[in-house]
Amino acid sequence: MAPRFNLDGSEIQPLKICMIGAGGFIGSHLCEKLMLETEHSVLAIDVYSDKIQHLLEAGKPWSKRIEFHKINIKHDSRLEGLIKLADLTINLAAICTPADYNTRPLDTIYSNFIDALPVVRYCSDNNKRLIHFSTCEVYGKTIGSFLPRDSPLLRDPAFYVLKEDESPCIFGPIEKQRWSYACAKQLIERLIYAEGAENDLQFTIVRPFNWIGPRMDFIPGVDGPSEGVPRVLACFSTNLLKGEPLKLVDGGKSQRTFIFIKDAIEAVLLMIENPDRANGYIFNVGNPQNEVTVRELALLMTQIYCKVNGGSRPEIPTVDVSSKEFYGEGYDDSDKRIPDMTIIKRQLGWEPKTSLDDLLESTLTYQHKTYAHAVRQVMSRSHAAI
Repeated sequence: MAPRFNLDGSEIQPLKICMIGAGGFIGSHLCEKLMLETEHSVLAIDVYSDKIQHLLEAGKPWSKRIEFHKINIKHDSRLEGLIKLADLTINLAAICTPADYNTRPLDTIYSNFIDALPVVRYCSDNNKRLIHFSTCEVYGKTIGSFLPRDSPLLRDPAFYVLKEDESPCIFGPIEKQRWSYACAKQLIERLIYAEGAENDLQFTIVRPFNWIGPRMDFIPGVDGPSEGVPRVLACFSTNLLKGEPLKLVDGGKSQRTFIFIKDAIEAVLLMIENPDRANGYIFNVGNPQNEVTVRELALLMTQIYCKVNGGSRPEIPTVDVSSKEFYGEGYDDSDKRIPDMTIIKRQLGWEPKTSLDDLLESTLTYQHKTYAHAVRQVMSRSHAAI
């Protein structure tokens, strides 16, 4: 492979990367990028390896550069040894499905704060660099959500665009357990920042804004629990695969931005290979151009899926459900999540490229090819059992 150079013109040297959560959606795409386009090696840590199995097969050109370690980081003494072996640790491990925040708040808090503590400590104690994945949920609700609906200030970006170093983190009351995830993620961010300030930990924190693409989440009853509730895009994909109306929680009024996973992984690679520009920073990684309400997303996905599978538009594309009905007691939501991109553009020269239509078509094409037949089989078995 020809020499590669970072943003400052220095030749990039191969790194050994300890990647915790390598078998997940983001981890699988990052491993793929590292194996196909770089000389870096990966110590891949996870409980599951299904999404990276294609990278672990013997005889691949990169076979000597990736090792899978089946480890549950809650209670495995091998973790510190693997972090010591690496130049850089990337922590992707998390419970990050909104349906779990209400029903499994303790697991959510432990996964996102308690289980991350040893990772931070091992990196700090052994002078190892850390890239930690947080979430856009740490911002909670916007300032604008507390303004009257007819206020002209609602159109002022100062009241809704989320900035890493300025925007407050506003959560609902304690009884709204949906915020267990965001609070745990915010607290580990504060601890990492404190380790940097007091103990010189070299760190970068990533705040993803709805990364979308192939292999994200799961399809209930096909490659995940039949009673499970995945995140919004996988929920909508499941409805489309089954020919069911898409369920809009509380009318689908919340606004979100979506970014293609391949764009986002480019940003992460820049962080890996440009430590002088990334250390000590928190980065929003999203696409503010791809903003829609959840209702608009449902209608757009329906339209694109009809194009992908050659079907006609359903008579009833969506149905409204209450958040209590869909998620249970204790659910609350943020109103808008639009990232300010000033810092990542300044430090890494990065901007997203893929439009919402294109990323949804790519993702839904993958979902249809991968799951349509399996979903039909599950549905036929269910009907036969009635």
